[in-house]
Amino acid sequence: MSLNSIGDLAQNLMLRSQGTRIRMQIDTLTQELSSGQVADVTGRLRGDFSHLADMDRSLKRLHALSTAAAETGLLADATQASLETVNTAATDLSDSLLSVSMSNQAVSHTQAAVKARSALDTMVSALNTSLAGRSLFAGIAEDQSPLQSADTLLSELRTAISGQSTPSDILQAAQDWFDDPAGFQTVIYAGSGQSRNPVQVSANGQVALARRADDPVFREGLMLAAVAALANDPALSLNTKTQSAIFEATGTGLLGTRERLVELQAEVGDTQARVEQAKTGNSMARTSLELARGELIGADPYETAIRLEAVQFQLESLYTTTVRNSRLTLVNFLR
Repeated sequence: MSLNSIGDLAQNLMLRSQGTRIRMQIDTLTQELSSGQVADVTGRLRGDFSHLADMDRSLKRLHALSTAAAETGLLADATQASLETVNTAATDLSDSLLSVSMSNQAVSHTQAAVKARSALDTMVSALNTSLAGRSLFAGIAEDQSPLQSADTLLSELRTAISGQSTPSDILQAAQDWFDDPAGFQTVIYAGSGQSRNPVQVSANGQVALARRADDPVFREGLMLAAVAALANDPALSLNTKTQSAIFEATGTGLLGTRERLVELQAEVGDTQARVEQAKTGNSMARTSLELARGELIGADPYETAIRLEAVQFQLESLYTTTVRNSRLTLVNFLR
């Protein structure tokens, strides 16, 4: 007859100890399977964390660059949309003014002035566009709209050109007021005189969205639209011939404005392309680093799953043995 080498109490403690050890192994393997990373990083790296720390720093930097690139991309897209709106308004107004300039009818002149006022409103609104609380054309003063209302602009310009009677004098007076630091720059432009700083969007790349609402091309478009809107203003008392000449001059001037707006759109388009390239480069670099990090401390999912299944089988076997031992009695033993 064979006898147990240990007593029942000792055997029970041994089985409980083995169960605890196996359950700890299951927890460890389950964690590795879900995270894809070994639990004992120190053992895997043999205490040398220098490569891992360098990879983690690089990944954090790439994450920050990716965030900056994504935000800049959204700003660039919104800026491009605003420029398109301004360009469309200038194009439509130019065509209308050049068409009306051939007519000396008061009704046509009134319609042209209304069209110019509508275009001016559109331009001001587009240049006052903001995205997530950040003004696009206010320079570093992103928390405020860069332009006062079209009503304020027309009121101030009316005063600046009053007393002028010829188209050339009116346009020159308007140009002087828009160029005067105490004129448009002080009364209408409410943004910063400092452009937005360049943004780092990749390890070796920066982009800048530096255009402000007081840029010469915007000032020119606003001036021409505003002068056309005031052409038949009763306070100026201009005759129909003078009005026609103003419509012709402003319509022709807007042709040049359109060309410069297209150049600005191309500039922003180049920024958009560079941002997309940076986003792609950041994504590729991040993927490469994550793969290298996985090679360094990653847990093989196939091997981990096999080990987990084996340990689970051990736990089930232990439970079976424990149950059988608990059912042993003297009567059953003597049988």
